Amino acid sequence: MVRIRLDRLKTPPPYDDREDYERRLESLQLRMLSIQQAHLRAGRRGIVVFEGWDAAGKGGTIRRLTEKLDPRSYQVWPIGPPTEEEQGRHYLYRFWTKLPEPGALAIFDRSWYGRVLVERVEGFATRTQWQRAYAEINAFEKMLVDDGVRLVKIFLHVSAGEQLRRLAERFREPYKRWKLTEADLRSYRHRRGYVTACHDMFDRTSTRAAPWSVIHSDKKWIARVTALEEITKVLGRGLDLRPTAVDPKVRREAEKLLRRQFRTLERKQEQTS
Repeated sequence: MVRIRLDRLKTPPPYDDREDYERRLESLQLRMLSIQQAHLRAGRRGIVVFEGWDAAGKGGTIRRLTEKLDPRSYQVWPIGPPTEEEQGRHYLYRFWTKLPEPGALAIFDRSWYGRVLVERVEGFATRTQWQRAYAEINAFEKMLVDDGVRLVKIFLHVSAGEQLRRLAERFREPYKRWKLTEADLRSYRHRRGYVTACHDMFDRTSTRAAPWSVIHSDKKWIARVTALEEITKVLGRGLDLRPTAVDPKVRREAEKLLRRQFRTLERKQEQTS
């Protein structure tokens, strides 16, 4: 498998065709809706994991991904620091409790990879703990995939300059300041350490069962459609995405009802003519 290195990712070309972006995005969103319905019919489970730099566009991409979905059969899990109760258990415990039911999708805004990223770089986990985590994560993901779960792992990458620009924008804009935290600023200062941790993570956990898809996100429009293309490709592979056939009993009752509706409308038109 090709080694992933963030400094080797190609910068996306300039792209400002809003109409083309909207067309591509809507097409992918409708395909995602068909995939969700196919999962529901077949009792399949899907998991999408988003990792990446602060201000890389994870939240915006998730909003576009879910915009047309039925909210009853998907769940977005924003992952922050573990609670006091969770800290006393194995770090994977809180993710076990968030796995999707049959027919449902689970979308993780950050994930179990916190053990080998933020916990490693910030010193919240010992070297023994985060070194051991690679094998634990691989076993966890292989178990999910072997059990029939479709798993997509997306990493959104932004250059250091673009990340700093977006952090500054969050500071300047009153309606974006809630997004900016002390942890965001601290992680930017530790960016070199995070690059090393990311490369180790790609090397150790981009497996045949659960490969990483790394997307350059300096251009948000391109990153969004690229992420949705990868997600729909993996989640939709081998599924029947045709619309659900109407139940014969439902069809007969609908035809009766509609005939009555048309007759009622015709009578009203005759009375007013």
